[in-house]
Amino acid sequence: QVQLVESGGGSVQAGGSLRLSCTTSGDTDSSYCMGWLRQAPGKEREGVAAIYTGDGRTGYAESVKGRFTISQDNAKKTLYLQMNSLKPEDTAEYYCAADSGGGCWAQKSRYNYWGQGTQVTVSS
Repeated sequence: QVQLVESGGGSVQAGGSLRLSCTTSGDTDSSYCMGWLRQAPGKEREGVAAIYTGDGRTGYAESVKGRFTISQDNAKKTLYLQMNSLKPEDTAEYYCAADSGGGCWAQKSRYNYWGQGTQVTVSS
């Protein structure tokens, strides 16, 4: 079992930056695929970034590549999503998720464990 708690969402103007955090607890000694997904009103949830905790390999959706960076701090048991050059179309509820199997890629949508979500709003 893994518990995930996101923080760091908020409102920002286009071009600004935010950093989301996801604090993990529970069975954190195993390797997981951990991802950040988002869902905008009226749209399907989409994966934007993922990292495999075992080797640190990362993947990004084309829509965020070069602007977002996913990273992990093993000592703090925390996952981050640094979001730069934010655009109004990045506005969404952002979720942290973890999965112990099934591969790891940015667009992965099936995860075992989910956080509660944090809202990101980007104004033009």
